[in-house]
Amino acid sequence: MTVTGVTPPEPAPRDGALGALEDVAARLQKSIEHVIEGKSEVVRSALTVLLAGGHLLIEDVPGVGKTMLSKALARSIDGTVRRIQFTPDLLPSDVTGVSIFNQSTRQFEFRPGGVFANIVVGDEINRASPKTQSALLECMEERQVTVDNSTYYLDDPFMVIATQNPIEMEGTYPLPEAQRDRFMARLSMGYPIERAELAMLDSHAGRDPLADLEPVTDASEVAKMASLVSEVFVSQGVQRYVISLVTATRQSGELRLGASPRAALHLVRAAKAHAALDRREYVIPDDVQRLVLPVLGHRVLMTPDAAMGGRRNEDVLRSVLEHVPVPESGREPGPQNIAPGR
Repeated sequence: MTVTGVTPPEPAPRDGALGALEDVAARLQKSIEHVIEGKSEVVRSALTVLLAGGHLLIEDVPGVGKTMLSKALARSIDGTVRRIQFTPDLLPSDVTGVSIFNQSTRQFEFRPGGVFANIVVGDEINRASPKTQSALLECMEERQVTVDNSTYYLDDPFMVIATQNPIEMEGTYPLPEAQRDRFMARLSMGYPIERAELAMLDSHAGRDPLADLEPVTDASEVAKMASLVSEVFVSQGVQRYVISLVTATRQSGELRLGASPRAALHLVRAAKAHAALDRREYVIPDDVQRLVLPVLGHRVLMTPDAAMGGRRNEDVLRSVLEHVPVPESGREPGPQNIAPGR
C-alpha cells in the first residue's frame, strides 16, 4: 500500500552488485599477494585507487617490491599492459606516440606510444626529463592524447602506476607539483616483517613469482566495478568534512602549499571505492580518515621552518585529522539514503 504524498522506498538491488565487486576485489588481492608477501594494506590501497579510477605513485627505497606490485596488479587483469622504463633519453613521443609519413600511402600515420593501454607501468618516473614527464599530464587527467592537432582517446579503464626512488637523487628530475597532484594516491611499500620475508625467500628464491600469475578478471569487469563505485552515496556532512580537511591544510602555518580542489575530489572518489570494498553503498567519515595520508600526503609542501624542526607531511596531516570536527554519520535522513548516488 502506498501512502499519499510519500515516495515509497526503492528496492536495493545493488547489494548483490557490491557483493560481486567484493568477490572480484578479493580475487585480485589474493592474486597480487602471491607475489607481494605481507603487504595486505598496501595491496588493498592499490585496489582502492584502481576502482576509484585514479593513478598510483609508489615511492620507496630500491628492492622493496615497487615494480613487482605494479606488474602483479597489471597481470592480474586481462587487459592491455604497457611498461615504460623512464630514462633521461626517453622522448615525449615515446610516451604519447608520433605521426610517421607513410611513403606508400603518401599520408601521415599515427603510431601509438606507451600510454595506449589499460594499465601503464611507469618505472622510475623521476629519471626522465621534465619535458617527457609532462607528456603524461594530458593523458592522466583527460584520458586522451593530442598529437599534431589530432586527439586520440585512451582505453577504459586507464591507470598509470608509477614508481620512483626518493633516496637516490643523482641524475633524477623530481616530479613537478602539477604532476604529483594528478596521482590519486602515493604509497610506500616499507620493509616486510620477518615472517613475510622468510616466506618470500622460501617461495621466490628459485623462480619468478610473476611467471605463474594468471588474470583473475578482465578490463571490462574492472570498468563495470569502477562505474558501480561512482554511484556510492556521499552525504552532505561527509562532503563538508572533506572540504574542512583540505581547507585546514591551506590554512596551516606549517604548510606553504595546501591540498588542491582536485585533491578533495580524489579524496571523495577514493572514499567511495573504500566504502564499496567494505560492501557499503555510502561513505562514512572513517573512509575519509583512512585515506587522508595516501591521498593528501604527496600534495602538500612543508614550510622551511617546519621541515627544519623535524616535522613531516604526515605529521601535519595527522594534526589536521585530530583538530577538524568529525560528522556524526555518513548517512543523512531523507530520500537521499533510498537511492544512493542519484
